[in-house]
Amino acid sequence: MRANVIYGKGDVRVEDRPDPSIQRPTDAIVRVVASCVCGSDLWPYRGVAPVESPRPIGHEFVGIVEETGDQVRTVKAGDFVIAPFVASDGICPQCRNGITTSCDHRANWGEADEDGLHVDGGQGEYVRVPWADGTLVATPSAPDTTLIPSLLTLSDVMCTGHHAAVAARVGPGQSVVVVGDGAVGLSGVLAARRLGAERIIAMSRHASRQALATEFGATDIVAERGEEGAAKVRELLGGVLADAVLECVGTKQSMDQSLAVTRPGGHLGYVGVPAGGPELPIGKMFGENINVGGGIAPARTYIPELLTDVLSGAIDPGRVFDLTLPLEKAPEAYVAMDERTAIKVLLQP
Repeated sequence: MRANVIYGKGDVRVEDRPDPSIQRPTDAIVRVVASCVCGSDLWPYRGVAPVESPRPIGHEFVGIVEETGDQVRTVKAGDFVIAPFVASDGICPQCRNGITTSCDHRANWGEADEDGLHVDGGQGEYVRVPWADGTLVATPSAPDTTLIPSLLTLSDVMCTGHHAAVAARVGPGQSVVVVGDGAVGLSGVLAARRLGAERIIAMSRHASRQALATEFGATDIVAERGEEGAAKVRELLGGVLADAVLECVGTKQSMDQSLAVTRPGGHLGYVGVPAGGPELPIGKMFGENINVGGGIAPARTYIPELLTDVLSGAIDPGRVFDLTLPLEKAPEAYVAMDERTAIKVLLQP
């Protein structure tokens, strides 16, 4: 099969890889219909996260089940499935508590599982899925092809934006600031609207992203940063700061900005993959009673709830994809993401 492999900074290559096969009775083989490039894929691509040796890359995909192991019960050959960005068993204490990303038997796409068996990356033609029952979510029937981009967002970015909103306790009538205008931030805008926020301020300096944020439900756009950005938020909200803030980047600057626009007693939900040394100022949080929560989103827990809204047309998060390329052009997809000429790139095997 063909699959994308990262070799190091600025170096991804689509090459031939062994076809996956069932290794354990809890496995499934999925033929990938669509995958994509994530903002977090850029950390190794940019050299922020080291690449010790070449490895398959990609952790977001949807596809069709080709084969299952003898113990798989919840999906079958022919099912269209959504794969969250990590594999989880669904039965350990962490999974039962809804924190599937901390599964006792978690497996990461593109890495070896706990038994040392290879797990394929999502940016390829086929993937061996460990713990298929606990990992995969099947749609009720074969979806219309127009829904595939939105279904693909449930693999990661829509669930991650939703997690930020949940962690920030977004609810009806609240004011919300979203820091970050990538696919996760835009999904956070959509999630905040879905949860009933009354005022949604998107911090963005890119016209195309500002436009999509507005269509997703943002009531205001703030292009300023730092103290000027906080002052603008205060001005828009009539002299106060936001009830809830969604941090969707993962840098020190984005965390500082998020804290600067959170009102005393407010809630900040962070989901940006940490890079560039983000830190929490405990003194400020203590003095202003700022509540901070979040972390890596348990997408598998959120998919069933959000799937209902995607299938009904209540939300259309697939609009974050503004470029579609064949898998063979994955290196071009990384360049587009890195240079911010695309919000998010969908790859078709």
